Amino acid sequence: QVQLVESGGGLVQTGGSLRLSCVTSEHAFSSYSMGWFRQAPGKEREFVAGITSSGGSTYYRDSVKGRFTISRDNAKNTLYLQMNSLKPEDTAVYYCAPRVYYNGRYDQEGEYDYWGQGTQVTVSE
Repeated sequence: QVQLVESGGGLVQTGGSLRLSCVTSEHAFSSYSMGWFRQAPGKEREFVAGITSSGGSTYYRDSVKGRFTISRDNAKNTLYLQMNSLKPEDTAVYYCAPRVYYNGRYDQEGEYDYWGQGTQVTVSE
């Protein structure tokens, strides 16, 4: 089974920063594009950022562009999300997952599978 473990979440004030990590035991990690998603209470899970297998291309939802940076270290089987200038609306549980389907767009939840347990990010006013 594929296992993914997210970490690095916490409580920060508006304008603060956090760096999330996602570690996998999957031996083929370097073969997959990866994505970060988030889910706030009462809302649907939404795409945050994506990165191709080599790290050559990155993609972001409009609301985080210029504030978040997705990256990966394939030698360490680790995905990262650097979050700066955090806002209360960023509060959510953040998940990572590999893209395992190519039937739609990169920002569609259905393109990904094998979600981790998530890590809570809370941004106070």
